[in-house]
Amino acid sequence: MLPVKIAGLGWYLPERRVTNADLEAQTGIPADWIERATGVQERRYATTETTLSMGAAASRMALKETGFGVEGIDAIISAATGAQQAIPCTAALLQRELNAPEGASACFDVNATCLSFLFALQTAAYLIAAGVYRRVLIVSSEIVSSSLNPLERESAALFGDAAAAAIVTHTEAGEANALWHSHFETYSSGADLTQILGGGTLHHPNDPSTAPEMNMFHMRGIQVFRQASLLSGPFLERFLARLEWKRSHIDAVVLHQASRHAIEQLHTRLGFTEEQVVMNLALRGNCVAASIPLTLAEAVHNGRIRRGDRVLLAGTGAGLTLGAIAITY
Repeated sequence: MLPVKIAGLGWYLPERRVTNADLEAQTGIPADWIERATGVQERRYATTETTLSMGAAASRMALKETGFGVEGIDAIISAATGAQQAIPCTAALLQRELNAPEGASACFDVNATCLSFLFALQTAAYLIAAGVYRRVLIVSSEIVSSSLNPLERESAALFGDAAAAAIVTHTEAGEANALWHSHFETYSSGADLTQILGGGTLHHPNDPSTAPEMNMFHMRGIQVFRQASLLSGPFLERFLARLEWKRSHIDAVVLHQASRHAIEQLHTRLGFTEEQVVMNLALRGNCVAASIPLTLAEAVHNGRIRRGDRVLLAGTGAGLTLGAIAITY
C-alpha cells in the first residue's frame, strides 16, 4: 500500500462533436452499423486544438480543483501515445505552456499507448511515497482523429480526441486515500496487431520510401479482442487475489473504453455488475491514453465516484499490455 492520493482531476474535450450521422456523411460508414459494432454514438475531434493546448486546459482545471498553484508542482508527466512533437518531451512544453517556474519541476513523458496514464500513476505513486516528489501532474492528451484510416471501418468509427489530467500527492494524516496494488503484463506476440508504422527511425518521415499509409493507425480488431479476452480473465483473477478485495467490495470499475464488446465481456465474464462498471464510451469514443483518466474525472464530477470509494482502474493497450491499479479515491 502506498499512501498517495489523486488530489484533483481535470479534462478537456474538443468543441467539434462528430455524430455517427456526421461520420456516415464523411466516410460512408453506416451510422447504425457504427453504434452496433462499437457502442459509440458520438465523439470529439480536434480542429484548432493541439495536444499541448488540450493538455494545458485539463491541467488548469485540475489545479483549480485542488487549489494548488502551478509553482507547487515538482514533476510533470505527459502520459500519452501522441507527442506534441518529436523533441523535446511534451511535459517540458507543458511546463512552459502553464507558466510553471523553470527549474521547479522535472518533466518527462511516458508512452504505453492506452495504458500510459496507469503507468504514469504507478511511477508517480512510488516516487511520491519515496519522498522524491511532493506533487505530480499527470497529463494524458490525445489527438488520434488525424491518424485514422477511413478504410478500416471499426477503428475509424471508434476513436475520439480528449485530454485529462490528475494531480497526485501524499496522503495526509487521517485520510483513507491509497494506492493498494498495481500490476502490468506485456504479451509482445500481439505487438503487430495495433500499430502506426511511421514516425520512428524504421520508417522515418524524411525517408522517401515511407508511404502515407504508414502514418495511419492500423488495428486488427478481431485478433486484438480475442487475445485480450483470452488473457484478461486470468490476469484480473491474479490481480484480485493479490489485492485481497472481493468483487463486491469494489465501488467502481473504471476501464479503458476500448469498445462496447470489450467492456461488456468484463462485467459478464469476470463477475462485475453493470452498476459497478463506469462507461462514457457512447459519447466519447475510445480516447486512447486519455480514456481512463477522462472516465474517472467525469465520474468524480458527476458524483458517481466519491472520496473513500474503492476504485479499480484497468485496461489493455497495444503491445499487448494488460494493466490494473486499485485505489481508494
